[in-house]
Amino acid sequence: MDTSELREKSVTELETELTALYRERFNLRMSQGTGQDVKPHNYKRVRRQIARIKTIITQKSAAGA
Repeated sequence: MDTSELREKSVTELETELTALYRERFNLRMSQGTGQDVKPHNYKRVRRQIARIKTIITQKSAAGA
C-alpha cells in the first residue's frame, strides 16, 4: 500500500491495518519456526509497512493535538 493511500485513511482504519500486519508478522515467524519455506523479503516488507503506519498515526495525532 502506498504512503499516500495510508495518509487518506483515518486513525481507526490505520490501527486495524496495523493489527493485521502484526498478525501477518506473527504468522511469518511461526511458519519459519515450523520449518516451512518463507521468503525473507516478506519480513522486511511487513516490518517497514508497520513502521510507516506507526509514523502516520503519530503524525496525525500530533497534528490533531
